[in-house]
Amino acid sequence: MGSCCGNDTSERDAAGTLIIIGGGSAAFAAASRAVELGADQVTIINGGLPTGGTCVNVGCVPSKTLIRAAESLYRARHNPFAGIQTRGHLAHFPAIIEEKRRLVDGLRQAKYLEVIRRLPQVRLIEGRGRLIDDKTVQVGGEQLVADHILIATGATAAIPEIPGLADVSYLTNQSLFELESLPESLIVLGGRYVALECAQLFARLGSRVTILQRSDRILPTEAEDLTNLLTTYLVGEGLEIVTGVAVEQVQRRGPNVLVTATINGARRDFTAARILVATGRAPNTHHMGLEKAGVELNKRGFITVDPTLQTTRAGVWAAGDVLGQHMFVYTAAYEGALAAENALTGARRAADYTALPWVIFTDPQVAGVGVDERQAREAGWEAESAALPLAHVPRAIAARDTRGVIQLIRDRKTDRLLGARILAAEGSELLMEAALAIKFGITVRQLRESFHPYLTLGEGMKLAALAFSKDPTHLSCCAT
Repeated sequence: MGSCCGNDTSERDAAGTLIIIGGGSAAFAAASRAVELGADQVTIINGGLPTGGTCVNVGCVPSKTLIRAAESLYRARHNPFAGIQTRGHLAHFPAIIEEKRRLVDGLRQAKYLEVIRRLPQVRLIEGRGRLIDDKTVQVGGEQLVADHILIATGATAAIPEIPGLADVSYLTNQSLFELESLPESLIVLGGRYVALECAQLFARLGSRVTILQRSDRILPTEAEDLTNLLTTYLVGEGLEIVTGVAVEQVQRRGPNVLVTATINGARRDFTAARILVATGRAPNTHHMGLEKAGVELNKRGFITVDPTLQTTRAGVWAAGDVLGQHMFVYTAAYEGALAAENALTGARRAADYTALPWVIFTDPQVAGVGVDERQAREAGWEAESAALPLAHVPRAIAARDTRGVIQLIRDRKTDRLLGARILAAEGSELLMEAALAIKFGITVRQLRESFHPYLTLGEGMKLAALAFSKDPTHLSCCAT
C-alpha cells in the first residue's frame, strides 16, 4: 500500500468504534483489521444476501464449483488421447446444485460466521442500515453511534431497461445457480466476465446457449486478437455468439422467451427456454440516506471516495464493489482492511492497485495483469509485446491441449515487464509470476534467466520471455 503522507501506522493502536454496513469480504476484512488494531467496538450490519456477501453466496464460490463440474463432464466427453475411451452423462442436475449449496453453506460458516464468533469485539446485526448522519446508523428500530462508518454494501446485477424484460422471469447470477432443472436452451444478455463463464458452464452441461452482446465482440476492452481466439474456442463448443446486438423487446412466447433484436439494421428473433441477464453490476446504495448524509455518488450510483477510501463526508468510508472500480473479492478485502486502518488510526494510506491480476474462468481461462500493448503505448512507454502460442509449450503439447497464447508486454528501454495477457487452460495459475515481476520491477531478461521446470505450464512464461529475441520454433527442449 502506498502512503499519502509517509506515516507508518502498522504498530499504532486504534482507538474508537466502527460501524460497517454490509456483510461481504470488505466488511469482514475491515472488522478483522479493526480488531487487530484494538478497536473498542465493531458492529457489522448485514441485510440482503446472507452473511458472506456476493462471493461465497452467489458469485465466486458457486460459479467456480459449477464450472469445474461442467468441465468434468466436458472432459469425459472429449478425451484427446488415443486408445482411451471415456463417456460422460449428466445423470442428475439437482444433485450438482445441492452439492454446490453444501459447499456454500460450509464456507459461509467456516470463513464468515466462525470468524465472527472468535472476535468478541464484533457484533453482527441482521438488517438494513441507513445513515442518519456521519456517526449514526439506523437499523430496524435501533440507532447506533460510532466514531466511523464504513459502507461495504456491494453490488448486484444491473438490469437494462428493455421492454417486456420484467415480465419473463429473467435470471441473474443470484437465481441461475439455484435452478432445479437444466434449461433446454438459454439466451445470455452480455459478453463479459459473468456472461461468458455462465454461458460456457451451461452449454457444457447440455443447454443450447446463445450469447447476445451489444458490442462488436466479446470482452470489448481486451485486445481483439485475444477475444477473437476465445470466440473461436467457444463457438467450437457449440455456443452461438451474436455481436452488435440492440435488443428491442423481450416477451413470453408460450413456454419460451422471445427476444427481438436489431443487428446491422436487420431484425432478428431469438427464442430460448430461459434468459440470463449479465449486463453489468449496479451498486447497493438505494434507500441508505447517503446523499442526505453528504456522501456523494457518481453518475452510475457508485460511491465516490478519495485515494484513502474516505467518502465526501469526513468519517464515512467505503470499500468493495459499491465503489464500482475493481470489482473482485480480493480487492474488496484489501479495501475493507485499508479503510478500517485509515479510519481508526488516521494513517491516510492511499490504495495501491499496482500489478492487480484478474481472471475470467472460461476454458481456456483469460488472465491479465498490468497493461496491454495499446494501453502501454498510450501511457507513453516504448512498448513491445511477444506472443507465444501454447502450441510451443511442451506441457501443453504433452497434455494435448494447445489452446491459447501467452503474451508479455515490456518497455523496450528498461526491459521491465509492463503487462501480461494469458489465454490458457489454467491461465490463472501462470498469472502471479507476471504480477510479481511487474510489482517488483523484474525484467524480461531476469524472467528468461530464471529456472522453470520442464514440462510445466509455467515454463511457458520463460518461453514467452525468450520470444522477444528468439523464434520459439528454433529452440530445443529446455533451451535458452
